[in-house]
Amino acid sequence: MTRTPDVTVVIAVYNTMPYLTECLNSLLGQTIGRDRLEIVAVDDGSTDDSGKELDRFAERYPDVLKVVHQENSGGPAGPSNRALELATGRYVYFIGSDDYLGDEALKRLVDYADKHESDVVVGKMVGTNGRYVHQALYQQNDPDVSLYDSALPFTLANTKLFRRELVERHGLRFPEDLPVGSDQPFTIEACVRARRISVLADYTFYYAVKRGDASNITYRANHLARLRCTDRIMKHTAALIEPGPQRDAVFKRHFTWELAKLVQGDFATLDRDVQYQVCAGISQLADDYLTEPLQDSLSVQPRVRIALARRGSVHRLIEANAAETPGSAVPFLLEGERAFARYPGFRDPVLALEDRVFELIGEAAPKRVAEGTSLVSAQWQQAGDQMALTMSVRVPVTGTIDSAVLRLAPKALSKNAAKTGARRFPVDAALPPFDGELTREPTDDGTGTLLNATIPLPAVSTKAFARAYLEIAGIWHEVAVPTKDVPLPLARRWRERVPYRVSATAGPNGGLVIATAPLWEPALGVGKRVRQTMSRVKRKLTR
Repeated sequence: MTRTPDVTVVIAVYNTMPYLTECLNSLLGQTIGRDRLEIVAVDDGSTDDSGKELDRFAERYPDVLKVVHQENSGGPAGPSNRALELATGRYVYFIGSDDYLGDEALKRLVDYADKHESDVVVGKMVGTNGRYVHQALYQQNDPDVSLYDSALPFTLANTKLFRRELVERHGLRFPEDLPVGSDQPFTIEACVRARRISVLADYTFYYAVKRGDASNITYRANHLARLRCTDRIMKHTAALIEPGPQRDAVFKRHFTWELAKLVQGDFATLDRDVQYQVCAGISQLADDYLTEPLQDSLSVQPRVRIALARRGSVHRLIEANAAETPGSAVPFLLEGERAFARYPGFRDPVLALEDRVFELIGEAAPKRVAEGTSLVSAQWQQAGDQMALTMSVRVPVTGTIDSAVLRLAPKALSKNAAKTGARRFPVDAALPPFDGELTREPTDDGTGTLLNATIPLPAVSTKAFARAYLEIAGIWHEVAVPTKDVPLPLARRWRERVPYRVSATAGPNGGLVIATAPLWEPALGVGKRVRQTMSRVKRKLTR
């Protein structure tokens, strides 16, 4: 190649057929044009047909695609470094060989980098086939974001556009002895040293594919390997960023994701010796880097897990995980304006953890409250022409719960809120009016509160949605009342002169819905319908 391409795309390849074909097709079909594009693919000793597929494409596109074959190095770092040695583009872009790009991705990225003189440009990524990709960074285009006051630390994959001059000036390369997370030291240092970092969120640039057999390297590493890699990544980062708020902003990601997740999920299935090694490693990193402001900035779930790991309390960690399995919910304790998640270990005199470890600090918990909310009973209460709904609802909250109420809301939850069954809003927001009777009593097991309400129903045509409203740590939580397996009262007629029908059903997301409607429209009574019919007959006879 005698030309200087605008961008070199680097692909580290190992056993990714048939996904590799789509990856290559997405690159060669880029609207930036092949005259501005260079692709360097390094086959890291594949044992499937990946190497042959690369050679097939190289024969068809010799002016665009360079292919290197090498013995297996054990991870993507080695082939990525080899590709960087061969890259000649003004920018370099990294893509997983099982992923693919939107057609306009490279042109948009390069044009934006040129326009804003950006050293790093992050394009919106999405996951496919169930692969999770953090989306907080992609709210809007931003020509100048900081590593320290944005969601960028939660998006540290190398799947970004980098100015190659920056890469070479600082000798940025991937550590080849890290089996997991080898792109993080590269990405973090590039972002620390970049003059400008930009985000593009108005187009889907990158599609991250989870393979059908979940064989992506991220899904294969064991706990101790992940712990060792996280230790290396944090040490590398600490050498780049002085102690203080900026370092805390980056390390919030590692305590939330890499470390807290080591003691979740399948932690209970590990050998006991491995469990204690994991806890010891987390404890050491917490001693080194978990400042008090950083600890407070964590949400309660990872904060509790890190604290239990520091105590080496394996059994409490296992209990904490069990408390969050489907069908279970961690209860909350309200004391004045403070709210605490009552995880195993809360106020345990042996562990002697501070209450603040378990406190919701500027954090809402709509999903967790919704998971612990359930309908206990519902029935109609009729007195003459008056009809009311009497229902009992269990909520996973104890303590100072005087503001908790049940209401019938006029609107369903938004699509996003319906996914969790709840939403949050400021404590000073106006609530739907409540006109009825309400009592509150603790559940027998002491892990929740029963809200018992009698709510009058209007004689109008309407549909309403049962809700529990709870103020937790200064934030209102509006929670749909799930019907689950609770029998609902049968539809009933009430009123004699103008009869109405009332019904209780489960909505599309399982929430309790109450509907009232007249059995017939008074304005179209028998007499009026007869007169209208006679009038139509008369008009026909006179034609």
